[in-house]
Amino acid sequence: MEIDIFSDTICPWCFIGKRRLERALYDRPQANLTIRWRAFQLNPDMPAEGMERRQYLETKFGGASNAATVYAQVSAAGDSEDIPFAFDKIGRTPNTVDSHRLIRYAGEHGRQDETVQALFDAYFLRGENIGDHDILVAAAVEAGLDGEAARAFLISGAEAEAIRDEDAQARQAGINGVPCFIFNGKHALAGAHPPEVLHQLFDLALQDEEKEAEAAREA
Repeated sequence: MEIDIFSDTICPWCFIGKRRLERALYDRPQANLTIRWRAFQLNPDMPAEGMERRQYLETKFGGASNAATVYAQVSAAGDSEDIPFAFDKIGRTPNTVDSHRLIRYAGEHGRQDETVQALFDAYFLRGENIGDHDILVAAAVEAGLDGEAARAFLISGAEAEAIRDEDAQARQAGINGVPCFIFNGKHALAGAHPPEVLHQLFDLALQDEEKEAEAAREA
């Protein structure tokens, strides 16, 4: 089974969706599973240096009061998944291209899932600026990557255009919110759904695989 997950590193529902997928897989382990994290930017027009958090909340939600209502719902969902969101610690909303570049780099070294987790932890639990290369290198090390090699990759600017292209392609394919899970390139599920819903997609993907195997045997 293959699962492509379109996500953004500053999306709290993506953190929740990751945790729920992990629970779904704990309940229903899948043999020969491949998970790939794909790039999506909630704020594709974010300046490269990011934006001060108060200004971002004003722009995105019309002010801190409206944002507090939205984030209260997210925090409640996080509590149910043992994720202690610390939104009050976030001082800056970053441009996420570099964090997505790091995830892509990590995929080449077999540490993609660990890197996604390290970035979520840095941003949502500690309020760190994951647009800053020092923070990204620390996340890389936490994920088991070589820090200096990761820094050299980030400084190089490699894969930046590929990240923007992947984001654009996702939108062209009709993805307008994340997380979005694509099972075996066929079945899409948008949102951070509970394990029971994800199990239904597991079943669909497995049924497709069985049909393909049967067709191959009869060919």
